[in-house]
Amino acid sequence: MRGAAAGAQGGRQPPGAFTQFIVKLYSRCNFSCPDCYVYELRDQGWIEQPLVMAPAVMDRTARRIADHVRRHRPPEVQVMLHGGEPLLAGPERIDRLAAALQSAWEGLDTRLDLAVQTNGALIDPRFLDVFERRGIQVGVSLDGTAETHDRRRPYRSGKGTYTDVARGLALLRGERYRKLYRGLLCVVDLEADPVATYEALLEFDPPAVDLLLPHATWEFPPPGAGPGLAPYGTWLSAVFDRWFDAPVREVPVRLFDALVDVQLGGASAGETWGPLGSDSVVVQSDGTIEQNDVLRSAYDKAVHTGGHVYTHDFDQVAGHPGFAAERVGIDGLCAQCRGCPVVQVCGGGLRAHRYEPRNGFDNPSCYCADLRTLIDHVGQRVAESIRTLADTDHNEATGRPFLPIMRMSAERKSRR
Repeated sequence: MRGAAAGAQGGRQPPGAFTQFIVKLYSRCNFSCPDCYVYELRDQGWIEQPLVMAPAVMDRTARRIADHVRRHRPPEVQVMLHGGEPLLAGPERIDRLAAALQSAWEGLDTRLDLAVQTNGALIDPRFLDVFERRGIQVGVSLDGTAETHDRRRPYRSGKGTYTDVARGLALLRGERYRKLYRGLLCVVDLEADPVATYEALLEFDPPAVDLLLPHATWEFPPPGAGPGLAPYGTWLSAVFDRWFDAPVREVPVRLFDALVDVQLGGASAGETWGPLGSDSVVVQSDGTIEQNDVLRSAYDKAVHTGGHVYTHDFDQVAGHPGFAAERVGIDGLCAQCRGCPVVQVCGGGLRAHRYEPRNGFDNPSCYCADLRTLIDHVGQRVAESIRTLADTDHNEATGRPFLPIMRMSAERKSRR
């Protein structure tokens, strides 16, 4: 679930320690996106959820999170305010939940990364004042060009939302609030031109970009998929080339940065690449504790744990087999994945994308061919760049092109 507003960094914590808490402040949305994993796919549990999280549940959730952090002492924890559309809860409720978290955090030396992921249409000065006062970072979902975004993320009336999202982003990017702007999240759409999509995101000067695959399974494969095809890998490879070959560093793209890092021998801190899965946990608006929300795309109640903030702490819930399956690494993958030469890079893909009713998650990702296409393409581009660097005297001092791999290597060193 790590998106443009997500991704607390740092090393992995011991088994049972969560470092990302997704708090569903509001359980409904003002958009009607055709493949939303919450409302449009297999699990319809949102229907049973209260509209908004009650103050008592906010307080209990804040204390449970702080108690978990106090027990495990990770260097950093992210709390993501989510939905539905969290801004539908109103600025006062967001302020109250943030205050409860910050009060519960007193005495902790773990950094609290407090963020909100929003569709952006409701952003106005009332919300921005709360975000500024509470130090809440803001990630916005935007699917590229106006045409693509309006087709993919309409209001429930069918009206396009691009104009309203652009207006909200203009406020967020203003001089006063720019420091709160975390980045843009974009879902890959095969009907959209990949380079045009990337360049449309650049128009909003994002601090970071996340590109996400549509959530799918073997039972319900992604649009355009088929035997021998890798359309998503090809789409992403085109964006990678545009991004990698730019004469200057335009924007961090987390999907690509993490993949290049792994190709250069590093370890990915996210759930998309590398052998370790998600360390996220979800709290619904009624206080129910659930697994990573993307599992809703697999089958009904796939996220169920039986936990609740009134009856369970997060250490108790961490023992659920679903969370254990995310932590087991390569040994928990199917035989085909374990024998694959790039398994240490892709890690089998997201767990939700491996689901097939016949044998559960004991499969490669339904995006296996796409992931392999992108991995091989990026690996080839990185290797070519390294060879060119070794075979020529190009460097900044000559005034000739600055090779992309030089930039990537320098940035990787700076992160250590």
